[in-house]
Amino acid sequence: MTTKKDIQAAIYARVSTEVQTETQTIASQVAALKERVVADGLKLCEELEFIDSGYSGATLVRPALERLRDLSAAGGVDRIYVHSPDRLARKYAYQVLLIDEFSRCGIEVIFLNRELGQTPEDDLLLQVQGMVALV
Repeated sequence: MTTKKDIQAAIYARVSTEVQTETQTIASQVAALKERVVADGLKLCEELEFIDSGYSGATLVRPALERLRDLSAAGGVDRIYVHSPDRLARKYAYQVLLIDEFSRCGIEVIFLNRELGQTPEDDLLLQVQGMVALV
């Protein structure tokens, strides 16, 4: 049986523009993610912080995301915290692909701004957000 002590939590944060990077929105995302991890009774190791600063969510080719995907496939993560679906990916197809990939690895994805897949309405909201997100 897995206990909270055994859960390997990771965070993923991303901003795509220099303006966002300069205005510290990445720092506010990271702070909110860390706060939620602690509120859930988990610890976060520094090596499980995946930050893509200056990378568009319109592509899957992002250094921190690639490292997170590799570690996930190797079984090194149990739960991933992301601020919102558009921080994971700007394209709905990529959101679905990543969430499905993590799910197949047995990983729970937690979005701070909403619960994932609890109802059909949740799934529809995720789809709409993914379809209208800006790069």
